[in-house]
Order: sequence, then C-alpha cells, then structure tokens
Amino acid sequence: MNSTDDDRLIADSVARLFADHVDKTVRLRAEGGVFDRVLWQRVIDAGWPLLLATEAAGGLGQGWVQAWPLLHGLGHAQVPLPLAETLLAAQLLSHAGLPLPDLRQGPLTVIEQGFGNTLQAVGDDGALRVSGRAHHVPWARHAQAAVLSLANGSLALLDLRGGPGLSLQPQVNTAGLPSDTLQLQDMRCVALAPNPLPLAQPVWTLGALARCAMMVGALEWTLTQAVTYAGDRVQFGKPIGRYQAIQHALALMAGDVAAARMATQVAIHDVPAPGTADGAAAQFSIAVAKVRCGEAATRGTGIAHQVHGAIGFTQDHALHFATRRLWAWRAEFGSDAEWAAALGRAAMAEGAAGFWPALTAKSFDTLSTIPPSSSSP
Repeated sequence: MNSTDDDRLIADSVARLFADHVDKTVRLRAEGGVFDRVLWQRVIDAGWPLLLATEAAGGLGQGWVQAWPLLHGLGHAQVPLPLAETLLAAQLLSHAGLPLPDLRQGPLTVIEQGFGNTLQAVGDDGALRVSGRAHHVPWARHAQAAVLSLANGSLALLDLRGGPGLSLQPQVNTAGLPSDTLQLQDMRCVALAPNPLPLAQPVWTLGALARCAMMVGALEWTLTQAVTYAGDRVQFGKPIGRYQAIQHALALMAGDVAAARMATQVAIHDVPAPGTADGAAAQFSIAVAKVRCGEAATRGTGIAHQVHGAIGFTQDHALHFATRRLWAWRAEFGSDAEWAAALGRAAMAEGAAGFWPALTAKSFDTLSTIPPSSSSP
C-alpha cells in the first residue's frame, strides 16, 4: 500500500465517522458548553489524536501529509472537538521525549508565549514556574493539559486540572466554541524539554497550518452548499444559478477555494520532519497559506450568504456552522492581514538584491523573528 492509498484510507475513515456521529445536535450541544466525551472516545479509538506522535510514545509516527485528510475533515464536517490542538500537542511532546498524558482523561491544548499572551517563565529545568495571562486558549476549560511553547526554544507542559495558581475565564470564539483566558500565578510546569522541531514558535506556526487545513475543508463544504442551493432555488422562472451575476460570484469563490487548498497543501508538504535542520520553507509556505485561506474565507463566506439570502442567516440552516468557524479560524493563530504584514516586513528586510533569491528559495531569514502582532492563541 502506497502513501496515496494510506491517505485515501484515512480520508474515507474520517468521512464515515464524522458523517455517522456529527450533526446539528452535536454542534449545538458544544456551543452550549458540553464536551462530547462519547465522540472524543470514538476519535481516540480510531487513533487520530496520536497520528503525529512517535511510535515509541504509542502514536502512529506519521507526518503532516497524512494529517491533511483528518484536519480537512474537521473543517468539512464542522467537528466540535479540540482534535487539531491535541494532534499538535502530542507531536511536540512525543518528539521532545516527554510522556504523553492519558488522552482518555481529556484532550490537550496549546499556547505560544508572546502574541498577546503576557506570560513570564522563571526558574530552571527542575522548577520552572509561569505567571501571567494567556488569551484565546482553544478548549482550555475541557483540556487536561496545555503545551506551552516558550520564547527561549523550550516546551513546557502545564496541568490545567484546577491546580494552585490557575484560574480560567470561559470565553468563546465567533463559532461559539471555547476560546478561554487563563490566569497563571507562579504555576509550576510538570515537564520541560527543548523544542524538537526546526521551527521557531512551533505552536503558533503549526497551529496556523492546522487552521488552514480546517478552513479549506469548511470552504469546500460551503462552496458545495452554495452551488447546490443556486441550482435548486428558482426565482423569476429559473434557478438563480443560471443568472450571470450568481455564476460569476460562485466562480470567484471556487477560484479562491482552489487557491487556498493548493497553498495549504504546499505548506503541509514543506513541514520538516523532527530532527531536520531547516524549517524556513515551511515558515514561508505556512504564512502564504494563512494569507490565502483568510482571504478566501472572507470572500467565500460573503458570497455563500449572498447566494443563500435570508435563509442562510437563520439558526435552523446549517450554513452558519461553517461560516462562523471560518470567521473564527481566519483570526486564530494570526489573521491573513497579520501574516501578510509579517511576510512584507521579511521581504523588505532582504533588500533589493536579496528579495528574489529569498522568494524563489522560500527562505526569508527574518520571517520567524517578526511575528504577527496578534492576540490570537
């Protein structure tokens, strides 16, 4: 069996499970604050949270190429689970040689120091303590632990199960899903290790990539719904999809979605394996993908709602589950405007002589050191 067969097998498995067990009721229950432990156990039984974790840690030892159908499926089915966050956290922990928490006890989440988070770490490997505030932490109220990526290149594991020095303020993102604020006061880290990946700010960067894949899934679902509705809805004696204005808008959306998909797949193929030396191409490609996906989400959601008209804004219609997620995900881990600004600053830093060689090599030296000025996760 080759990698294409493996990818198809994963995609088919993802589609079947989510089609059977994720519906409007599940999504609304999550927006009401309920964590679906039955659904969480199903994805654990499938082995998906450990897809990127090392085999030595009990994972499947796969790469981001194999994670693509899973992340895409999360967006396509609008799955209300912190599977992307747990996937990334498990990869970082296992490749750093740190023990993985028992995921049957709950999911994991991720935090990047900086980017609007006012976290300070003091102490050494034996007694590192963290104080400050972390904003927009995905699913923190339901997570048993968080992987914290520190500015000094280390990874720390924080126990979020109500220990001393931790308080949580429940908040939600545009999709109505948990995006909480954590207040830490002299909180002790339960584990510490160097970042195993050749990427600066691995949580921020790979979190952005995960959101891109999820956005592509949601965009493709939204496009299908809009095209189908345009073919079914009859106005003035013919389907609205036969009117040139509607056709033009849907063609524009289709082009945006295709470009977003391609940019994301390029970025996924550029992600370096742990232990390799250079992550510059991935840093560049992920920035480009986040810009392209964010722009596609902005235009695509507008077009989809225009095509659907008033019915698309109602609670009873399914469209809002995808469009509200797209609005949330385009902002999380850096908006398209913030990543575009980071790319622009990095390009200018190369100078006239260095710009074209750096662009064609997908290697802007300062991109990893010029973060977006965001307060997203």
